[in-house]
Amino acid sequence: MSVLVLGTIATDTVKTPFGRKVDILGGSVVHFAMSCRLFSPVNIVAAVGEDFPQKYINFLLRKNINLTSLSRCDGRSFHWEGEYNGDMNAAITLKTELGVLLTFKPRIMPEQRVIKYVFLANTDPELQLSLLRQLRSPQLVALDTMNFWIDNKRAALLKMLKKVDIFVVNDQEARTLSGEVNLVRAVKKLRKLGPRMILIKKGEHGCLFYSDKFIFSLPAYPVDKVIDPTGAGDTFAGAFMGYLAKTKRIDEKNLKLAIAFGTVAASYNIEDFGVAKSCTLSLKDLQFRLNKFKQIISF
Repeated sequence: MSVLVLGTIATDTVKTPFGRKVDILGGSVVHFAMSCRLFSPVNIVAAVGEDFPQKYINFLLRKNINLTSLSRCDGRSFHWEGEYNGDMNAAITLKTELGVLLTFKPRIMPEQRVIKYVFLANTDPELQLSLLRQLRSPQLVALDTMNFWIDNKRAALLKMLKKVDIFVVNDQEARTLSGEVNLVRAVKKLRKLGPRMILIKKGEHGCLFYSDKFIFSLPAYPVDKVIDPTGAGDTFAGAFMGYLAKTKRIDEKNLKLAIAFGTVAASYNIEDFGVAKSCTLSLKDLQFRLNKFKQIISF
């Protein structure tokens, strides 16, 4: 079962205590695809500029990522530059060049309109709605966002939340949108906004899942050397959505396993810059670390 993902493709310049990398491949759909592909075929909906390196396009094609809805537009590609210090839980954005994202309108191929599993990565909620309107009858739609859209396009975001099944958001954003400091109270309030499932990303502290049927929490997989946290959340989401699409069954058991696979996928991602680690992963790698994770959290 294929997965459709809307988001960004970028060249990133990242500095951490372990070095600096210039113009490496990044963006939400790229990180998502590197883990999702291990379970299900991935269809990317995004835009790049005329300056985007062909070597990165070729790389994605070699990973069997469907690029038929990748738009090559006039202008410059999206570029992000950031720095991590201290515990590296939050990035300091040094520069953001939106480029072609300022005029991008998502368009998908006719055969992609019937894809059942959809992830709307962090982007303008009006673009997310534009894509959703092109789909016929998706079975599972998940949406990610950020404080910028919460603060500047709240009405459009709230409209989107009534149309999706899963709301993926980090702990700070959950508190901002809900107005609640306590995360359990926050997820209950977010549930009332529409989505029947809420998935809170808590960085090094793991994640919290909430639905009317059950609540589930997992710690992060312990990693002793965090090189670059960029894209960890999207890597998590890719494995999460990919596993659910593969199983074709949205129940408590599969949701918990999807969260666990997402957790270990993210733990690999942060061990190197960009997608250097995640692009080499196999399903066997994820299963190996998942088995170790089960031993760590069992009691």
